[in-house]
Amino acid sequence: MTHATFADGDAYEAYVGRWSRPVAQAFVRRLGAPAGREWLDVGCGTGALTETVLAMADPARVTGVDTSAAFVDVARARISDGRAAFQVGDALLLPLPEQSVDVAVSGLVLNFVPDPAQAVAEIARVLRQGGVAAAYVWDYAEGMAMMRHFWDAAAALDPASAAWDEGRRPSVCSPDALRALWTDAGLTAVAVESVQVPTVFADLDDYWEPFLGGQGSAPGYLRGLSDDHRMALHGLLRSRLPAAPDGTIPLAARAWSVRGRTSPTP
Repeated sequence: MTHATFADGDAYEAYVGRWSRPVAQAFVRRLGAPAGREWLDVGCGTGALTETVLAMADPARVTGVDTSAAFVDVARARISDGRAAFQVGDALLLPLPEQSVDVAVSGLVLNFVPDPAQAVAEIARVLRQGGVAAAYVWDYAEGMAMMRHFWDAAAALDPASAAWDEGRRPSVCSPDALRALWTDAGLTAVAVESVQVPTVFADLDDYWEPFLGGQGSAPGYLRGLSDDHRMALHGLLRSRLPAAPDGTIPLAARAWSVRGRTSPTP
């Protein structure tokens, strides 16, 4: 198996969900959408982006859609704001009518969708004229330091681990690929930019333990290792990860964001 799977909302939160929030804040701030708009969060997961939209954009309503019932349950439990509603649904066939929302966003999802072009076409379909479509994905190849350190250490012990490494696989996680997706969907005024946030771990345990949760490619790879191999990787990471004088591990994460508009009313 070489593809990430996410089903446990709490494990996902510990692994990368906690780092998605500062990225979501920068992303929503840059969109600058007016208050009172109808939003859609495609692949809402545990609700990090929806929560940020509610806090920062003063929407009339946010509809979150995700294929994982477990994630939807976590989002519903965490977010009690009456302007938010969550439902299980497919990004390739969104359960919304045409031209029904003003802003459609997607956070850290498009690289996991079987057909990203179809997903963006669906986003464009449900947007009203002049609506905004925007998304962001992790830069797995170079910008996600917590994963890059893990995979570089894994490859030093086991070259076959490269088959699991998101950063080594073709994906939409690059500026050119994202721009092409938006342009091919007929969206205009397309812009791509980076969002970088600090990811500071309290200590080695804080860095390592989320990889034991089984959510994603790296935890999936780790789960299949023998105890000895797993401990060897743990030791190698201990020797390689940067450490501040206070014992924290200061890393950074970069995402690529893209936005565009549907054609306005003539």
